[in-house]
Amino acid sequence: MKKVITYGTFDLLHWGHINLLKRAKELGDYLIVALSTDEFNRQKNKISYYTYEQRKMMLEAIRYVDKVIPETCWEQKIHDVQEYGIDIFVMGDDWKGRFDFLKPYCQVIYLPRTVGISTTKIKEDLMVRNG
Repeated sequence: MKKVITYGTFDLLHWGHINLLKRAKELGDYLIVALSTDEFNRQKNKISYYTYEQRKMMLEAIRYVDKVIPETCWEQKIHDVQEYGIDIFVMGDDWKGRFDFLKPYCQVIYLPRTVGISTTKIKEDLMVRNG
């Protein structure tokens, strides 16, 4: 069984997220999503609209996702790859090169982002609409 892992906050879930998860799952048989906890997001000065538990519930409802685990710090990636027997680490290409340190442990793939959608764009569009 080929195992794939990806990381993210997945707040304001949108079709770009679904596209990333679908493409990640197509690379293997089992997809694990490491979801940033609320505490970790605070450390990154990031505020999510939905709580960790709400975001986890939404991810678990997506057919491409087999398991959701908490992401609590930047440093856990090597541990996760080893603990879960990961074959492929996947991230969006906006992170290109940032996770190459995982190459001795697994294959690292940076997928192109879905054009025309992002959480930032959604927030900006809502601000414009609601003035």
